[in-house]
Parts: sequence; C-alpha cells; structure tokens
Amino acid sequence: MPALTLSLLEHPYAVCRLPPDAAVEPLPPGPFHLLVRAPEETTLVCPLERAPPGAEIDRAWRCFRIEQSFDFSVAGILASVLGPLAAANVGIFATSTFSTDYVLVKEADLDRAVDALRAAGHALTL
Repeated sequence: MPALTLSLLEHPYAVCRLPPDAAVEPLPPGPFHLLVRAPEETTLVCPLERAPPGAEIDRAWRCFRIEQSFDFSVAGILASVLGPLAAANVGIFATSTFSTDYVLVKEADLDRAVDALRAAGHALTL
C-alpha cells in the first residue's frame, strides 16, 4: 500500500446522537459533516461548536482527511491507517465518502496517533 497524505482538519469535532426522526437540516456550516439516519438513531459528526442542543454529544474528536482519492477496487486504503492506530491503542471513528476517507481520533490521543501514522510512512499536514 502506498504512503498516504492525511490532513488534520482545524477544529475539534463532536459525534452526536439524536432521535431517528430528529430535524438536523440544514447542516450547520463547517468543513466536514457526516449525517447518518438509521432506524434507531441519527448520528451527526460536526465541528464541536456546531453540535445541536439536546443531542447526546461525545466531544473532543480530531479529524484526519485522506487527501488521495482511490478507485473503489483498491483494497486496504483505510486499513493502512487504522492498523497503525490500533497497534498504538488509539480508538477511532471512521467514515468514507465517494472520494475519500475520514478518521477521527480523540484529542487526548492525537499525539500518539500522529506518531503512529508517521511511523507507518504516512505524510501528515497538521
């Protein structure tokens, strides 16, 4: 697997849980959001300062964006990031878009995550 380039997004993020029918649109402004509706809940990932009132909020996440785009047939992209983080005992919240992947780590684990990713040969823009 080639070395990847990951960028650390500027702001702390929140992972929020809301009822399945919660009204969260339009999404608050910011560089990255994730909205997932499932039968049992709605999950919103957004900049911490934009977390909706009344949500169950898990705070202080930092978000890495994989800068390269790969065809869906390329295997192991996300695993090349998650493996080193798991070996460093860093918990994650990961998601994918059509074009790339995002990996969130707790702010308290950020230095350990950066060290693990660099040791795995990835380039980071912090």
